[in-house]
Amino acid sequence: MGSNFQILREELYEVISEVQTLEEIPMDFQGRFLSLINMVSFMLMEDRENFYGHFLLQMTREIKYDIASPTSVTFKGAKYVIAFNPFIYLSLTMEQMLSTIKHEIHHVIALHLIRAKGLKGTYSNLVINMAMDIVANQYLNYLPPYATTIEWVNSHYKLNLKPYNPLEYYAERIQRELNLEEDSETEEREESGIEKEYDLAKTHDQWREIKDIDDKTLQEFTEKFASEAIKGTIPVYLSSMLEDLNREKGEIPWNIYLKKLIGTLESKKKKTITRRNRRQPNRLDLRGELRSHVAQITVAIDISGSISDEEFNQAMKEVLNIVKNYNHEITIVECDTEIRRVYKVKGIKDLKERIITGGGTKFTPVFKYINSTDANILIYFTDGKGEEKLSIMPSGYTTLWLISGRGDKLSLKEPFGIIKKLKPVQINTDTIDLLDIKNEGWSMNSQQPMI
Repeated sequence: MGSNFQILREELYEVISEVQTLEEIPMDFQGRFLSLINMVSFMLMEDRENFYGHFLLQMTREIKYDIASPTSVTFKGAKYVIAFNPFIYLSLTMEQMLSTIKHEIHHVIALHLIRAKGLKGTYSNLVINMAMDIVANQYLNYLPPYATTIEWVNSHYKLNLKPYNPLEYYAERIQRELNLEEDSETEEREESGIEKEYDLAKTHDQWREIKDIDDKTLQEFTEKFASEAIKGTIPVYLSSMLEDLNREKGEIPWNIYLKKLIGTLESKKKKTITRRNRRQPNRLDLRGELRSHVAQITVAIDISGSISDEEFNQAMKEVLNIVKNYNHEITIVECDTEIRRVYKVKGIKDLKERIITGGGTKFTPVFKYINSTDANILIYFTDGKGEEKLSIMPSGYTTLWLISGRGDKLSLKEPFGIIKKLKPVQINTDTIDLLDIKNEGWSMNSQQPMI
């Protein structure tokens, strides 16, 4: 089949290389190109690592001439759909063609289609794309010369990123070190409807088409696809990725859930001269927009000693990152069996060293206080140990419970909110200032650091 493959590839490449408009593409081109993809699929099935072949077998295939990468993936009609741009794909070697398909499957089983949404607004599109591609490419050989790898990013931007970390680790460090501004919206496609060159900033634009499915259902479909693809021996790195996928059982990380909550609060926007218009950033005569709704966020923390400074400080950095693009006010409430202190913060430097009482915990005083405010969201940090029943009913706000990595479960029989578990972080035993703690990039969410 090798010689037939090469002959067909060369013929198709010769045809497409001369095309300038979609109208010039021959009528039989699409059928012949999909025949080539069938050959690629057969190679993946015959490969020792046939997981990729069995996964691809379940995917719908389509041709899209306007994607800025050789392949792309989306989800439509209860199916994962893999798209191919012949203008870019046919320029690859056979080995590179196989790797680009594996690359897309890595995005799927690492839940990047879900997790990227939680990073939007906090990091630029370019940074998110780079971080995801570092993860998807780290186990692949025979990559295209333009592929984003950890070696290329470290060399090109003079960074020192460590291998085999989750995408949140790479996004946080790339954004912080390069201080990249949030991208303006992707420019409209050229009238020709053709992309002939790879463009990192646009590689995952097709994911915007995923609208009519919630994250939990999408993850359940992903688990099903992955389970059906396991027909034989799989490499160790894939085993690790699949274990992480199955471990989640559809849980949405707490920071993504919080971002969704914040997003539901904004409705109106006001004009501002301090921000450029996103659609036409070069038009200085057009004013940008800011969200006019002020999100009132209360962060309660159990100061009885159950939450470590490291956990709270790192999680608060994530909270502040999530809300920074919204008009917001954050109020900190410190409580054990009663409220000890209330103050407002605008940044991480405003956090005060907590008073550790070492006593018991009651949740009711916080809810009694919140009921008298105009709070929209309550984030409650605790180890979960307190009353079994609140003596006062929450009213007019959403509650997000964040259980310490050292905690077990919430003692309340009726929580009146969503419960998420924080992953443990390394606890410093030395006496250090709260504000000197270094953020090590582990995402404090309800999931393991998925590859």
